Amino acid sequence: MKIHQLSVNYVAEQDRILVRINTSSAEEIRMWLTRRLMLGLWPLLSKLLTKHLLKLEAAGTVLDTADDGLKKMLTDFRKEEFLRHADFDTPYQEERVTLPLGEEPLLVTDVDASPQPSGRLRLTFNEKPPNADKPRNFQMELEPKLMQGLMHLLEQALGRSQWREPFGTPVALEEGAAEDEDATSTGRKPRYLN
Repeated sequence: MKIHQLSVNYVAEQDRILVRINTSSAEEIRMWLTRRLMLGLWPLLSKLLTKHLLKLEAAGTVLDTADDGLKKMLTDFRKEEFLRHADFDTPYQEERVTLPLGEEPLLVTDVDASPQPSGRLRLTFNEKPPNADKPRNFQMELEPKLMQGLMHLLEQALGRSQWREPFGTPVALEEGAAEDEDATSTGRKPRYLN
């Protein structure tokens, strides 16, 4: 399968990221990525891409012993280079396509990632719902430029989702907690806000 276009969008009503992959043979694969999944997947993909970008450098294995600052500088340079040549302006083609996995997007429950000797990254997206008769999955191999493009689109969707924002305690809840401490000291039953 040859990937023609990628679309990655945060859908607020679902509180999920919808990934659509359009192939050159007019097939479209649709996948939902949840916050829970992205908490583990994002660091893994970032690490794999960084390792791969460092392998592409002329210094190659010498960089294994380089300090983290140099590694970050080189990977940032390569990422910027890939993004400079990427086409993010062409609209995603919404034309009639076949849906090999069906109309309903794959709800990804886990992802297997394995770097290939060819320099590509193989990703297998699995949907293994409980009590399902037939789990669904989808596999694709991405060259480094396409992987960097996917990471860029995911990063934009994560920004729109605000999942990466730190979770803080709302002011009203902090005030309520102080009231609950007073309540327990006076013998009243504490109340909890959900």
